[in-house]
Amino acid sequence: MKAIDIVCNLFTEQEIREGRTGLDESFLDQVRFPAALRGGVSVADYLTKMDAAGVEHSLLIAVRAGDLRVRGSFEITYERVHEVCAAHPRRFSGLAGVDPTRGMQGLRDLEQAVREYGFVGAHLYPHWFELAPDHAKYYPYYAKCCELDVPIMMQVGQNLIYQRDRRLPSVGRPICLDRVAIDFPELKLIGIHIGVPWTEEMIAMAWKHANVYIGADAYAPRYWPAPLVHYMNTYGRDKVLFGTDWPVVDPERAMQEIDALDLRPESRARLLRDNALKLFRLPASARDGA
Repeated sequence: MKAIDIVCNLFTEQEIREGRTGLDESFLDQVRFPAALRGGVSVADYLTKMDAAGVEHSLLIAVRAGDLRVRGSFEITYERVHEVCAAHPRRFSGLAGVDPTRGMQGLRDLEQAVREYGFVGAHLYPHWFELAPDHAKYYPYYAKCCELDVPIMMQVGQNLIYQRDRRLPSVGRPICLDRVAIDFPELKLIGIHIGVPWTEEMIAMAWKHANVYIGADAYAPRYWPAPLVHYMNTYGRDKVLFGTDWPVVDPERAMQEIDALDLRPESRARLLRDNALKLFRLPASARDGA
């Protein structure tokens, strides 16, 4: 069975040269990212990694990380992600980054990304804007996602220090999804990065709300908290989706460590593939496991 990775970032020589990763050497040291790959991994080489790991399809984020008028903010443009997805439609689909500082233009961009570029969802980094997920500035984007019938994922839990010269607050307590899920019952919300150190709070939100899900990414599976593993293996098997947050976690490592969790076959299938198919509009090749 091939997997679907719902959280993946471009980390090619181009992104590094243009300063579009948001990661400095200290962070790469912290996550033990191999020195030999720090100059960038081409799309072709990453596809080889996906093949070796058994990952059929990955969702690429067109990141919008902070107000571009503020030093240290960055983006990976929708056009860049669309270019990669168009070149490899069987392997990649796009996610449209949300930047609430762009006002109406940001909403138009999101609509264009879904309707014209074929992006399958939206993505939000609340800490880059120092606004919790239930802040009013995000509500027009939540409404637009409902209108377009696409999910939105966002980082919950703490954020680490990605750049030593710009330290961001951890504004994404999972409990903040409570108000959003109530106000937008049609909106499919995915809290990514497992909510550390409030993982059980994230589980509580997914258990309470039919429209809230958990993205299991950014932390190597061997370090996933026991309550999360129990949840995905039992009563929460329909609510957790696999991701890597590449380059934070290597897909080959992630798949090997998931195998070591000894999940029930049905739970493993839903984590790695079935739940993603339920939430995202993906090309037929991904749906068929081609």
